[in-house]
Amino acid sequence: MTILIFIIAHWYLSLFFQSFFHHRYSAHQMFTMSKGMEKVFFIGSFITQGSSYLSPNTYGIMHRMHHAFADTEKDPHSPKFDKNLWKLMWHSAEEFRDIFYEKIKIEDRFKINLPEWKGFDRITNKWIIRGLWMAAYTTFYVFFANHWWMYFLLPIHFLSGPVHGAVINWFAHKYGYTNFKLKNTSKNLLPVDFLMLGEAYHNNHHKNGTSPNFGFRWFEIDPIYPVIKLFNALKIIKLKI
Repeated sequence: MTILIFIIAHWYLSLFFQSFFHHRYSAHQMFTMSKGMEKVFFIGSFITQGSSYLSPNTYGIMHRMHHAFADTEKDPHSPKFDKNLWKLMWHSAEEFRDIFYEKIKIEDRFKINLPEWKGFDRITNKWIIRGLWMAAYTTFYVFFANHWWMYFLLPIHFLSGPVHGAVINWFAHKYGYTNFKLKNTSKNLLPVDFLMLGEAYHNNHHKNGTSPNFGFRWFEIDPIYPVIKLFNALKIIKLKI
């Protein structure tokens, strides 16, 4: 039971910070927040994402490029050009690394108003830090796993961020339904959105990338949107629309 609670908590907390801070704030600037609050969410993202923590700044650039170049050769991750799921994940990792270490020139339009904490990201994106997180997860399992098969769940902890991304960037461009006809293959994966906190409404999001509510039809419930509304009411953030 302890392991089950741990994996569920890790999955949803890491996904929340990725969707709320990396995606809706960094990449799309759906709301604003103070620089001090930015740092709170930087730290929260690192704690919840652990070994799969990604720089919100680099994530923002990469995701903006995905929207601008969706399903073209310039798309950082598209099933049209990556032959299988593993190649897409590897390609995404390479693109992220090249952007993070400034190995490629990025158009200025993709760098506007991104959250930035260079010192923090330089430390947290080191492999030794990722390794320490992996060791911490493994130690937790040593104390609380009561069946050998539970250790096969550890890769989910190690790679939670890439797994979240792969579900959307691969499956939500290949399967599902559409509410809008677009010039890309984005689709809505309603049956699995209970695992994705609104992120599976990918076709809706590609239609209106500035909307903080990823749901469109009455049955498309975006669980993070009410949290955004609450944070706005509490003046933690300020919604733009």
